[in-house]
Formats: sequence, structure tokens, C-alpha cells
Amino acid sequence: MSKPFKIPVSVLVVIHTPDQQILLLERADHPGWWQSVTGSQNPGETLVETAAREVLEETGLDVHGHKLVDWGYSNLYEIYDCYRHRYPPEVTHNTEHVFSLEVPEPLPVALAPREHLNFLWLPVEEAAGKCFSPSNAEAIRRLEKGELPG
Repeated sequence: MSKPFKIPVSVLVVIHTPDQQILLLERADHPGWWQSVTGSQNPGETLVETAAREVLEETGLDVHGHKLVDWGYSNLYEIYDCYRHRYPPEVTHNTEHVFSLEVPEPLPVALAPREHLNFLWLPVEEAAGKCFSPSNAEAIRRLEKGELPG
């Protein structure tokens, strides 16, 4: 039985400390590709629920007790060819909703082995430069500049 197609709506969650250390994860399916927490929305989930689920699945961190913020903006991007098979055939673009999660200090994480190989806590510029995704790098730089809602 084949897996159901993904919904072309996702979250990007930039996990950071108050002094702007950024958590990055290395993709298992593309070693050398570093990113923040990302993931597709499941049917019936709110975006906040998707963000909380993805953070827990990918890092073992529970968002409760930390500051999860919906930035109120999204990016529309063309889905990478290597991931297109996960979506219905007519789908070419994904809408990514941006969140951040502030934790008190660089915390240890429990990686999902099928998804990620390694993690790093890095200063903002180094983290932004290491991301393979331009929208991820932009979100990290917006965090540095204080371009957050509220």
C-alpha cells in the first residue's frame, strides 16, 4: 500500500536561544543539507499543531513551556524535484508558514534517525550560511534583525 500524498502546506520552525544560537538539522536523505525543523501539515491539523508535532518528531523537544511564535507570513516555493513524488502529480509548489521557538539555552535533541543525521547549534550568520533553503536562511536573518511579529 502506498503512502498518501503530502499536503502542499508546511511549517518552518526556527529554534533559537535568547542570544540567537540557532539549531540546525542535517537531512538524512541529503547529507550536507542543513535546515531548521520543517514538515508538512497533516489533514485536520492547525499550523500551530503541525509546528508542535514536527518539533517533537524531529528533535524530541516539547514546545509547551517554550515560546512558540507564528510569524504570520509564508513563503511560496517550487518543490524540489527530488521531493515532487511525495505530492499529487499536479502539485508543483508548497506554502511554508514560518514559526520560531525560543528555548532557554542550546538543548540536546533526539533526532528522528530516518530524517536527520546530526544537529548543530550555531550563531545566526553561520547558521543562515549553512542552510540549503533560501527561505530558511532568510527567516534566520529576520530573527537576527528582530523582524518578528509582536
